[in-house]
Amino acid sequence: MHLSELKALHVSALIQMGEELEIDNVTRLRKQELMFAIMKKRAKGGEQVFGDGVLEVLPDGFGFLRSIEASYMASTDDIYLSPSQIRRFNLHTGDLVEGEVRVPKDGERYFALVKVDRVNNQTPEESKNKIMFENLTPLFPKEQFKLERENFKGEENITGRIVDMIAPLGKGQRALIVSQPKTGKTEMMKSLAHALVANHPDC
Repeated sequence: MHLSELKALHVSALIQMGEELEIDNVTRLRKQELMFAIMKKRAKGGEQVFGDGVLEVLPDGFGFLRSIEASYMASTDDIYLSPSQIRRFNLHTGDLVEGEVRVPKDGERYFALVKVDRVNNQTPEESKNKIMFENLTPLFPKEQFKLERENFKGEENITGRIVDMIAPLGKGQRALIVSQPKTGKTEMMKSLAHALVANHPDC
């Protein structure tokens, strides 16, 4: 069973599931309490529970897996990750982690990850030796887009020529057009698009 499957269910569906599992007072439980009870019941029956999320490492060394359902903000459904697991697998904030989860013990508030199965869609061993993003070697554009082209529909096209001279664009580069409203941004984009199709059809 995957934790995200329970999170996606409506409370009425969880209540029905709880009644089938013969959980006491299902209608008086909050959604999180009901999820805990269902998972405990299934875990006692030998069923494994899995969960995933995006890791946020806190200053104290432990972390939580945040879910997309909560917009990656802190919530009661987060999954706790111990400092030893974070150190062992060289995990960092932003990593997508998936693994086996256990239900909270008495006095605990959160689900806890007991086994790391996947990190960023790789095995933990494959992901352990990843290079930090800030340590990667940047690759700068080496080939320029030529945007100057022949006259189009009898009109002289100077937009591409000016861009080539003032703000040349390279393959793999991002660019931003900034100007006041109603000053021709869309027309400029159309002109550049026509130039790319004409001069670089392979792109």
